[in-house]
Amino acid sequence: MSYNFDRVIDRKGSGCFKYDALKMLFGRDDLYSLWVADMDFAVSPQIQAALAQRTEHPVFGYNLRLDRYYEAAIYWAAHRYNWDICREWIISCPGIVPAINLAVLTFTHPGDGIIIQSPVYGPFHHAVMGHGRKLLDNRLIELDGHYRIDFDDLERKASQAKMLILCNPHNPVGRVFTEEELRAIGEICMRYNVLIFSDEIHADLVYSEYRHVPISSLDNFSEITITGFSPAKSFNVAGLSTSVIVAPEKKLFEQLNSFNEKLHLFTGNSFGIKALEAAYLESEAWLEALVKYLEENRDFVYRYFREQMPEIRINNPEGTYLAWLDFSALGMNAEALNDLLVNKAKLALDPGMKYGDYPVFQRLNFACARSILRDALDSLFNSIKQG
Repeated sequence: MSYNFDRVIDRKGSGCFKYDALKMLFGRDDLYSLWVADMDFAVSPQIQAALAQRTEHPVFGYNLRLDRYYEAAIYWAAHRYNWDICREWIISCPGIVPAINLAVLTFTHPGDGIIIQSPVYGPFHHAVMGHGRKLLDNRLIELDGHYRIDFDDLERKASQAKMLILCNPHNPVGRVFTEEELRAIGEICMRYNVLIFSDEIHADLVYSEYRHVPISSLDNFSEITITGFSPAKSFNVAGLSTSVIVAPEKKLFEQLNSFNEKLHLFTGNSFGIKALEAAYLESEAWLEALVKYLEENRDFVYRYFREQMPEIRINNPEGTYLAWLDFSALGMNAEALNDLLVNKAKLALDPGMKYGDYPVFQRLNFACARSILRDALDSLFNSIKQG
């Protein structure tokens, strides 16, 4: 079956944050919306059919996840990640970010150190500082757009920490960490008794020369690791609030599951459950076609910047549909850069300050029709050229 990812779908007025919040957040709504991390593609036909079938039943009461839900999650982990998990390890939660916050509240206390690796997804910062924990930033080292872990600094920080929030594949720099890197992280955390929460929401969006490896699947790191994965990003169903949290170690599972149940976050919603099942059991061909299209988009964006706007430095993502842009060579401060992007180029990107102290960086979401990408980048090129 072929899928039309070149189709441009008008999402305005659908209540989607990516388009309907433009005026509120950027001051205007006539922008190329390449910011918040969801995709502009229709979901798979199988997911659409599953949701349509669910609407045929007229009652939407409290949910019980039946065997098919667990079978789907277990199958996907084994099939896609070569990771054997079992039902007794699975906690259901509306999202990975809520689960991170639950883990912070369950396993740490105010003043405890928690490691993140900036530039990194903004809610990681909030999960630490918003609960009065101490932020320990193991800042990634960059060389010509490629980011790597500073392991000497990680070891120093681990000696002061109770928890590490890992992002793999990494948002926004697009790294897919290797087994060697993950083993080094795990060994350090084992040595200092640091709990790992591994956010693997982009695990399915990994390009051809790379492979996603869950850190919990390596050695005995499952004893200190809680992992989150979800169809939210890869199958474009973030609005259905469904994620899978895996805690193999019994004590960790019991503590986190207890808090999750006390807050009644486990109930889920009727459509999220059906979407996960249809995604993992019926939609792999769609995903494979999507990743191919995204890889072509990635290559298009990377070449465009390298050839047309080399003064703007760009990473070459190994995974995710996110590009990390360094505008520092333009000599602008954050305010002038925002004016260039929003008022001249008419681009809505995510400002770098969301990810740490990166005032002249921006994150670009290339999960849209290539024609939109081309028009957006042409607009940026022309705006810079005109000064």
